[in-house]
Amino acid sequence: MTDDFYERLPNGVREPDPTLGRRVRQQLPQPTDRAVVESLPPAPDNEPPPKPEHHARPKRERVILADPRRGSGTLRARVELEEQTSWGKLLVKDHLVKVQLRTALLLSGLVVVVFGSLPVLFYLLPGFSRLSLAGIPVAWLILGVLPFPFLFAVGIWYNRLAERNERAFVDMIEN
Repeated sequence: MTDDFYERLPNGVREPDPTLGRRVRQQLPQPTDRAVVESLPPAPDNEPPPKPEHHARPKRERVILADPRRGSGTLRARVELEEQTSWGKLLVKDHLVKVQLRTALLLSGLVVVVFGSLPVLFYLLPGFSRLSLAGIPVAWLILGVLPFPFLFAVGIWYNRLAERNERAFVDMIEN
């Protein structure tokens, strides 16, 4: 394996490492020394128990933040994406961009169908445009008020779908 995670074919084309993105199982280090527990002599009966110190310093503990079980395959896939190599670009272009584009086109198609049907509705039902609600024509409410909550709801829906697609892409890369 080369230092840039690519294999060279005879025609000079670089191919990505076939283990790219796969987890590599690593053995966790095993403790070699066992703790020895010694028993203490019993306390004498005639002395009162010692008073606890209220300002005693707590025992120091070692905190380890790194997860040693994490494989190096995840790191390689992230490096491919961060350095924007040809393999990383292919991953993003083939998967993430296509899914995001499909989501955007479907939701924009929904908006076009809903807003495009309004003139047809007013043309087919001419009496509908003469209706009023609390002195305000219904056509004004439909054209001037209702599009804003509808567009806001579609925007929130798209945002949630886009975040779900990005999480699925990251899960695909890490696994």
